[in-house]
Amino acid sequence: MEVFLGYMPYIFIGLLIFFASIFIVKQQTVAIVERFGKFQSIRHSGFQLKIPIFDKIAGKVSLKIQQLDVIVETKTLDDVFVKLKVSVQYVIIKDKVYEAFYKLEYPHDQITSYVFDVVRAEVPKMKLDDVFVKKNDIANAVKTELQDAMLNYGFDIIKTLVTDIDPDAQVKVAMNRINAADREKTAAQYEGDAQRILIVEKAKAEAESKRLQGQGIADQRREIARGLEESVEVLNKVGINSQEASALIVVTQHYDTLQSIGEHTNSNLILLPNSPQAGSDMLNNMVASFSASNQIGEAMKKAENKKRGKEE
Repeated sequence: MEVFLGYMPYIFIGLLIFFASIFIVKQQTVAIVERFGKFQSIRHSGFQLKIPIFDKIAGKVSLKIQQLDVIVETKTLDDVFVKLKVSVQYVIIKDKVYEAFYKLEYPHDQITSYVFDVVRAEVPKMKLDDVFVKKNDIANAVKTELQDAMLNYGFDIIKTLVTDIDPDAQVKVAMNRINAADREKTAAQYEGDAQRILIVEKAKAEAESKRLQGQGIADQRREIARGLEESVEVLNKVGINSQEASALIVVTQHYDTLQSIGEHTNSNLILLPNSPQAGSDMLNNMVASFSASNQIGEAMKKAENKKRGKEE
């Protein structure tokens, strides 16, 4: 027992040395081991050993895909200030861990500088509307520039994305107003077209109605004239001449009119003569009017012919 206790310090020191010489590297991670401040080796995932005191872990590098978000404020071709959020997805190349760890002090700052440089070179060439449409072109330009620059440092650029475009607040309000005004203009045009179509169709319907109404009136008058002609022929057969027949027909129609007006209790007040002589007077007045119209027409025709003769 005493012998065992005598070896206890050596066992304790041995355990310390053992635990100091082992370390664990996680999956998708590599460890950089230096000896007296000089690069010694790259250790991959799993159980690893190192010489205590002489070797130390200078750092660990992740081999996972990482993302860096960069917000860039710049001006467009139409003098609008806009903020772009560019997301850069990158990974450290497994075979170039040494370059990624030792050549760049601050890789995030390096990537950010390239993003600023490319975005501020591309966006001022575009108008604000084109920035929204061609955001993929901007992202591809950033990726091309970064890929060429960062490959020598052990970084592989997987993807670059323009994830947000944020113009000035006043510009947003103006764009919304322009969009709203444009939509209102389009709506007004559609409403105007609809009203025009309604007016045209209504006019066509009224024209068709007038045409049919006129045709109906013409047919009505034609039938009335035909009926009068037949009535005169019937009266002539019983010994009544044409003048007497016409007077009889006028009187009959006069009393029919009075009867029709009297049948409607809601009719407006109409004053008409009710004596039989009234029908004869109306007939004489109509005949006299037709005769006067014919005489005036013949006189105008003679005057026009006379004027033409003088001109020739």
